[in-house]
Amino acid sequence: MSTESLAGTGVGPEAAEARETTEGRVYTVTGGDWDEFIDETSGEERVVINLGPQHPSTHGVLRLVLELEGETVTKARSVIGYLHTGIEKNLEYRTFTQGVTFVTRMDYLAPLHNEAAYCLAVEKLLGIEAPPRAQTFRVMLMELNRISSHLVFLATGAMELGATTGMTFGFREREEVLHLLEFLTGLRMNHAFIRPGGIAQDLPEGWQEKVLAFIDVMDSRLPSYDKLFTGQPIWKQRLKDVGYLPLDGCLQLGVTGPLLRAAGLPWDLRKVQPYCGYEDYEFEVPTSTDADCYARYLLRLEEIHQSLKIIRQCVDKMEPGRHMVDDPKIAWPAKLSIGPDGMGNSLEHVRKIMGQSMESLIHHFKLVTEGFDVPPGQVYTQVESPRGELGVHMVSDGGTRPLRAHVREPSFVNLQAMPAMCEGGLVADVIAAVASIDPVMGGVDR
Repeated sequence: MSTESLAGTGVGPEAAEARETTEGRVYTVTGGDWDEFIDETSGEERVVINLGPQHPSTHGVLRLVLELEGETVTKARSVIGYLHTGIEKNLEYRTFTQGVTFVTRMDYLAPLHNEAAYCLAVEKLLGIEAPPRAQTFRVMLMELNRISSHLVFLATGAMELGATTGMTFGFREREEVLHLLEFLTGLRMNHAFIRPGGIAQDLPEGWQEKVLAFIDVMDSRLPSYDKLFTGQPIWKQRLKDVGYLPLDGCLQLGVTGPLLRAAGLPWDLRKVQPYCGYEDYEFEVPTSTDADCYARYLLRLEEIHQSLKIIRQCVDKMEPGRHMVDDPKIAWPAKLSIGPDGMGNSLEHVRKIMGQSMESLIHHFKLVTEGFDVPPGQVYTQVESPRGELGVHMVSDGGTRPLRAHVREPSFVNLQAMPAMCEGGLVADVIAAVASIDPVMGGVDR
């Protein structure tokens, strides 16, 4: 309807009332020419949208509140807490060994790193060190876990950007890792396998062949990722110069892991503060100075190659010996072993504690129900998880349970970089930027 035909009717553009609110100017339009109305309000359009928490591209129950002007993000903030599990508080009500079952569920894509960081803190308080065989096994498990986590980053990131073939590739290779982890630990995820003092069970028979076969499979399949993604012009255009976060921004925000290394700083705790004997392994720390989503993709892909190199060295380094410290007051569970059916305890052990030795039964009962005393003190230990520095601050008052435990989760810290990476860019690039952070909400909302 034209303005002339509305003349004198009281419903022209001049009749569009405006009022100021705390959120900006609001118009009440009763009629008139739409083009003129748009011209009158140009420059003041602002749309606030929720991306998540029920959204496949937010990596779990993460809610992003975005303020848009057209397709440009002017403000971005993350709303967390939808998955809050209270794991740190729960640790105060469980023995030090039972705590492993909780921490493995924090960052559920890197359970073995959670367990390792937690157990290293307990061992530091106890003043003990796991035997060399257990240390090497821990390194092998963590590197397998790093590969599976990076494959999920590749698979989910590709799916969110429309590359569904990348998703099927990533989850296909991840299945290979999970099958191997199930063979080595008994479970695909949430293993609770790394325990204070060592590991729950010794390596199963035939583990070398399985691990070497896995390395061969990965070596044969990884080149297809370069063919599918690295040289692919659409993938490159979608990620290059998107989600830019330079080194000074990373340092100010406390960002660690692949995001920091993709900005140029070779900060990897396996090199700069070695643990579990990482100083004895030969591997490179890949870096880049591009500081964008494409650099983070290339860097994680190269880290998979480096992890395979470490796993191969683990096979060569694995020496015979104990898988748990030689202290019956700490070595939980008390000399248990898997029965011939793969379930429960061996008949020999059950026969001994149930029918032959009252002392063995008492020790087993007290160790499992009460746990072991840990000297008073406080420690901080950290490991290099797939997402960055994973630290555990633990306080003991001399009892069988932690007085206080707090986890420095890299997903939580890195997620704070999201506004810096997204504001000023397009709304479509928010998806790529968040995917490149690779946050896991189980870690953020622990």
